Amino acid sequence: MTSTKVRLSTMMFLQYFIWGAWYTVIAVYMANHGMGDLTHWPFTVNPLAAIIAPFFLGFIADRYFDSEKVYGLLHIVGGILMFAVPFTSINPTLFILMLLAYNLCYMPTISLANSVAFSHIEDQEKDFPIIRVFGTIGWIVAGLTISFVLVYVTADIPERTAAPLYLAGAASLVLGFFSFSLPNTPPPAKGEPVSVKSIVGIDALKALGDRAFYVFLAASVLLCIPLAAYYNFTQLFLEAAEFNNIAGVQTIGQMSEAIFMVLMPFFFVRLGVKWMLAMGMLAWVARYLLFAMGAPDPVTWMIIAGIALHGVAYDFFFVTGQIYVDKKATDKTRGQAQGLIVLATYGVGLLVGAQIAGYIYNLFLDERAGLPLAEWFGFWLIPAAFAAVIMIFFILAFHDKVLDDEEDPEEMAEEVSPL
Repeated sequence: MTSTKVRLSTMMFLQYFIWGAWYTVIAVYMANHGMGDLTHWPFTVNPLAAIIAPFFLGFIADRYFDSEKVYGLLHIVGGILMFAVPFTSINPTLFILMLLAYNLCYMPTISLANSVAFSHIEDQEKDFPIIRVFGTIGWIVAGLTISFVLVYVTADIPERTAAPLYLAGAASLVLGFFSFSLPNTPPPAKGEPVSVKSIVGIDALKALGDRAFYVFLAASVLLCIPLAAYYNFTQLFLEAAEFNNIAGVQTIGQMSEAIFMVLMPFFFVRLGVKWMLAMGMLAWVARYLLFAMGAPDPVTWMIIAGIALHGVAYDFFFVTGQIYVDKKATDKTRGQAQGLIVLATYGVGLLVGAQIAGYIYNLFLDERAGLPLAEWFGFWLIPAAFAAVIMIFFILAFHDKVLDDEEDPEEMAEEVSPL
């Protein structure tokens, strides 16, 4: 692996270590600090920040400053904010606003990280999954650190304490300073006039736009609505099912993700974009059904299997989607295109999904006892049904061979090596 790829892989490792350190435990922390009926709000401000992020990227990162420098500064400011978050837990409103401020720093870095990586690799299908898999490894290491290392330095179960938030803050500072060693990535739209259309991705949408892309974009937004239920409530579901080491257990999903990330070049050759995306959607349906059937008693293997499906669910839909978008974009629209897909999925889709999931959860919620296991059955059936409808719509409506027709499958099979 070249020096550039090592640095890009390290960037991805820390990028997702940070997110995994706080995102998978924040609901448990809030439930144990008197905010049990507000646990959907961190998963609301996170996508809200994703919607705002393209405006920042369009005005600053794409036009005036090198991407890696903006990326580093955002992580440094974000690290400082994350260290301050636990001190506001006595005031729920201020706590949520501080998380919003932090996410306004973090969310632009997702598309910046992708843009920096894509700018310095030659083969998206071959190189990007191998670099991106280190992000998954980072998320795994974060979860294992919380469950099996922080337990020795906290007086309570680590997921219930502020220790994971401090861990995320420290890692953010490390990545911030490390970012200045990344390959130089000049602003792609330097000297071009500023327009709202280009900032929010409308120009990129026009450049990318055809019927297949619009179907893909619509399916991406809609799929993130039921997806929000998983991100919001799995940690509370595991706590209700009396799982220990919740953050550690959730890393099973990222371990699966790492395996399938490395296998993605193999599947690209044999399945193509459409059926990889469809399999990703099917995995979300299967996961929610396993959670529902495993809830009332509970059935441990079903719950674990549902978590393990994260590899197919995330890689085959979201990572494939990022590659699909990059293949359709030009050099000038690459940053806008990646920002657009972040806005649509992590922004609009998860924002709407978080509010819907929170509303449904509160309908089932017993404020004195939390959500009983018997009620989780009905809760998980709702996103399962929603995801199934989206999958059927996508299979019937999507037709695009943008990746499949660019290279001969036999040649790709010979060229693509996962390591």
